Amino acid sequence: MKTVDDTRSEVLVLGIGNLLWADEGFGVRCVEKLAAEWNLPPGVTVMDGGTQGLYLLPYVQAARRLIVFDAIDYGLAPGTLKRVEGDQVPRFMGAKKMSLHQTGFQEVIAAASLTGQLPEQLLLIGVQPEELDDYGGSLRPVVKARLGEAVAMAVDQLRVWGFEIERCVVKVGAGDTALTMAAYEAGRPSAEAASRIGDARFLDA
Repeated sequence: MKTVDDTRSEVLVLGIGNLLWADEGFGVRCVEKLAAEWNLPPGVTVMDGGTQGLYLLPYVQAARRLIVFDAIDYGLAPGTLKRVEGDQVPRFMGAKKMSLHQTGFQEVIAAASLTGQLPEQLLLIGVQPEELDDYGGSLRPVVKARLGEAVAMAVDQLRVWGFEIERCVVKVGAGDTALTMAAYEAGRPSAEAASRIGDARFLDA
């Protein structure tokens, strides 16, 4: 008979947020970059958690270790990266909620804890956003510039945990869907042409 611990995966790397609201997409862009640029070993799962809230609970419960990328209001200068670890993670996930997805993920952490299936180690890699109220907008330059550093923090942590992880060759055009950063930004109208209360790519004319 398997115990809960017997069925747990090793590491879940989770990006949460909403690509359609400017810097809210930071977490998702981080996991996109990690998956595109690094060969991830068995036992490490990378997931775009989007705004799924409690639907993420079984994945979090199944992980021994959890790394989360997100945009967090730390009250710092825009673009500032901050690591939060262990039992401090729930406190920061719930502080100064900026969107519904944070409320949902705070509930995921609480539910995992109540069921005795909270990951043994938690790491939150968060960035201070500059702009959130820009529907259809992409990351602001000051936030976009920190993607590489944020991913490097996760890679370093995986190595500390004993995983061998190496860069991979990025294939031109790989993953070139409408919501990858390059395709998303290429198809986005200029600030002058776009309506900041709606983007024609997502709303009917």
